[in-house]
Amino acid sequence: MMQTVVIDCAGVQSADEFWQRYLTAVQPEGAAIFGRNLDAFWDAVEVGGPGQPNAKLVFKNTSGLEANFLQALRRIAIDATQTEIELP
Repeated sequence: MMQTVVIDCAGVQSADEFWQRYLTAVQPEGAAIFGRNLDAFWDAVEVGGPGQPNAKLVFKNTSGLEANFLQALRRIAIDATQTEIELP
């Protein structure tokens, strides 16, 4: 059974904070070279690039994220085939 990692986005006010929460929760190999952007996240969850989670990702308390960022994150969650991603 695959591990589930919960990323709590409560209080996140910037993309930098979001990526730090992700890296802190997931603790992936390659964290130091993870690009900290949506393209790098796609590479991590879909093709095993730096920051690969090796777990199901559950994002919580995302309502405070910037709308365009959250929409792009939701598209990744829908399109990803290698990593299960759950968003509220």
